[in-house]
Amino acid sequence: MSTYAAPLRDMLFTMKEVGGLDAVCAQPGHEETTPDVVEAILEEAARFAAGELDPINYPGDQQGARWADGAVTAADGFRAAYEAFCANGWHGMPAATEWGGQGLPTLVSTAVLEMWKSSNMAFSLCQMLTLGAVEAIAHHGSDALKRRFLAPMVEGRWTGTMNLTEPQAGSDLAALRSRAVPDGDHYRVFGSKIFITWGEHDLAENIVHLVLARLPDAPPGVKGISLFVCPKFLVDDDGSLGARNDLACTSIEHKLGIHASPTASMSFGEREGAIGYLVGEPHQGLACMFTMMNHARLNVGLEGVGIAERAYQRARAYALERVQGRPLLSGGKAIAGHPDVRRMLMDMKARTEAMRALAYFCAGQMDRAHGHPEAAERAQATALVELLTPIVKGWCTDSALPIASDGLQVHGGMGYVEETGAAQYLRDARITTIYEGTTGIQANDLIGRKLARDGGRTMGALIRRIDGDARRLLDAHDPGLAQVGRALHAAVHTLRDGADWLLANSVERPERCAAGAVPFLRLAGTVLGGWLSARLAEAALAQLAAGGGDTAFLSAKLATARHYAAHVLVAAPMWRDIVVAGADSTLALADEQL
Repeated sequence: MSTYAAPLRDMLFTMKEVGGLDAVCAQPGHEETTPDVVEAILEEAARFAAGELDPINYPGDQQGARWADGAVTAADGFRAAYEAFCANGWHGMPAATEWGGQGLPTLVSTAVLEMWKSSNMAFSLCQMLTLGAVEAIAHHGSDALKRRFLAPMVEGRWTGTMNLTEPQAGSDLAALRSRAVPDGDHYRVFGSKIFITWGEHDLAENIVHLVLARLPDAPPGVKGISLFVCPKFLVDDDGSLGARNDLACTSIEHKLGIHASPTASMSFGEREGAIGYLVGEPHQGLACMFTMMNHARLNVGLEGVGIAERAYQRARAYALERVQGRPLLSGGKAIAGHPDVRRMLMDMKARTEAMRALAYFCAGQMDRAHGHPEAAERAQATALVELLTPIVKGWCTDSALPIASDGLQVHGGMGYVEETGAAQYLRDARITTIYEGTTGIQANDLIGRKLARDGGRTMGALIRRIDGDARRLLDAHDPGLAQVGRALHAAVHTLRDGADWLLANSVERPERCAAGAVPFLRLAGTVLGGWLSARLAEAALAQLAAGGGDTAFLSAKLATARHYAAHVLVAAPMWRDIVVAGADSTLALADEQL
């Protein structure tokens, strides 16, 4: 089996050239986060990922988390790895310094989080949900709740969860039945929740559950949902742990993938009711939870990047070692010399690098939205992040599936055998298009709340920006870059066509727009990935012309951009045509004909 090696050169190059690392580090509050410091952080994270997390990934998948009598035991090695993870400060790194975090830019923490997801996705989910809960409490909780819960959660002594789903209420939270009854300065929570990631485990001394429930006077539907903090162990005034709360893990799911991440069914209030504390205002729970959900959606998009990278690394290592047949390409006897294997590897590499570029671009815009000194720049970046969030989540995870599948295909029949490890990435990737909002939910959010709500202004500004770059590349002296520019120029016009059609039909033909929502998300991701790949290729050529940098790495950036343009961007007109004309066939059959 191959060993994970963080692609540090590509990470740093992408952070600088499309994430805007230098500008982010120059913002107020980040002056000490110099490029040298960032590089040192990434190097240390890479060592931890390769040395601690990657070695327990495959064994953890094979063993899985184990449930017995309401308690969950993590896979072997996970507890020791988690203790080292927290002791080295990695757990709280992205959090605010006010609560014990390092307050690093989102762009920097995004690159580090990618390493955790590549090396051990199941392990990374515990931190992801905890920091999402931290964000929700920090933004919406009272000062008392912040003082009581945030510092131990940031440190990693306590972990956090998100309790939304119920057996009858999956994506439709209006059907939620859990209830909360006032009881003095707190509430008693009753109900059942399912699919709770790391809802029970033995890594930390306490688990802080964020739970959606209804108050007795709640109006129907999503407007009647409130948010509550329900800790596994109650917390005394001095911060010490008290009695066990009235909540229990009744089982964990037997899943296709992420076996080492316990997915719990939780019961609240089997006796007197689980003690909970209101977060934010009554009946505003969904708005509070969306703080956590948006955090999670961007991080799940990053899971797509991480899994794709790891699947590529394993496939590449196998292809360079496996001898089979007589390769047509020179350079050795291994199957990497077969043109079709080379095609799959190039496709995996080009797509993954485009996905990384989109995730890092969004992370850089998040930093601008939070810390740019000019209000107008902050507003513009905020609007762009809102537009990009469903694309990062939807497109990066949607792309990870065929990439992981190609990784298995490179292995041939050995890929279908669990011992090679290739199948794990395909199994793990499969959940990413489902949880934290399916691809269809992300697509509907994109065409509704993000595109139609502002009349296409944010998307229009982004399209004009892409078109301007494409026109500049048309005149590039390098013929390969000019070829990329031509493909991008054609592709961005298909994105404009699709957006214009959706805007023109969003009121009168909403069902047809919804039928084309996922194809439009794929179109948007495809074009944005091509745009950012082109920018990286342009920057690489500039460095080559200046005589600096790693020649092999920089030349490869142009090669992957050309491959993406020739093999991926060419699909843009197809997605546009499905958006515009595909609804007739999609909606043609009646229910009984399906």
